[in-house]
Amino acid sequence: MKCFINRINVFQLYCKHTNKILVAILWMWIAFIFCSHKPFVILATTTSVYDSGLLDELIPIFEKEYGITVKTLAVGSGKALALGRHGEVDIILSHAPDEEEVFMKKGYGSRRFFLMKNQYYIVGPACDPAQIQHLVSILDAFRAIAQRRAVFISRGDNSGTHIQERRIWKTIGIVPDGESWYHETGLGMGETLSIASEKDAYTLTDRATWLVLKKRLSLEVLWKHSEFAIVYSLIEVNSNRFSQINAKGAALFTEFLLSQRAQCIIATYGKDTFGEALFAPVIALTCK
Repeated sequence: MKCFINRINVFQLYCKHTNKILVAILWMWIAFIFCSHKPFVILATTTSVYDSGLLDELIPIFEKEYGITVKTLAVGSGKALALGRHGEVDIILSHAPDEEEVFMKKGYGSRRFFLMKNQYYIVGPACDPAQIQHLVSILDAFRAIAQRRAVFISRGDNSGTHIQERRIWKTIGIVPDGESWYHETGLGMGETLSIASEKDAYTLTDRATWLVLKKRLSLEVLWKHSEFAIVYSLIEVNSNRFSQINAKGAALFTEFLLSQRAQCIIATYGKDTFGEALFAPVIALTCK
């Protein structure tokens, strides 16, 4: 928008003092080209990826090799997609599959790729007041928490994790809103885990954020299942819909993240510090 306003101002000022309309149009076109090819990419990413530190490993390599700066906005998946719907970011990294499909069908995104995987855990106090530790189904685990009226802390921020949590409550026919045992933080995963720890409460978390923060928390993993996965998608915002989008920069960033070099960084990131990788690439790789 700033570039657009500047172009209009240049046009009006020039036409006020000269009749050389063709020259004015030429200057308008030059301004358009300059603003459309910004030397940076704006990425909206989930807080779980941002807080993990993975992007701190990947982005400097991309910036050095491609000469393009990446400006990062850490928000929930819902907010990331909302920014994309307004053309305010060039590329999105999210994990809300149903909402992503709607985003693509409505023409807000030009390309979507699966980048990597993670896993959901339910964490809570070691005493496990709802006795969910030996339950097989996450539906049964959520149902037990509600029946025991055990304290549950929700992100409440329209993130991918929050969307998944609300989907589970809906599936089992429970509306937790307004219940004394149910609290929403409106915050990211890290802050929500800290509050759950302070209140000896349950919460739904992604594995990566849990591994990064678990030493600071008085919580335990009480439910997990390898098939209950989080899949992160890369979505390039449609430049045909929003002229200010840096489509070339977004495509290059996508190309880099899907390269074997970047995927191997993803496959091994966190092993030295946490004993296991925080994420898993979606494609089979042989990494040194």
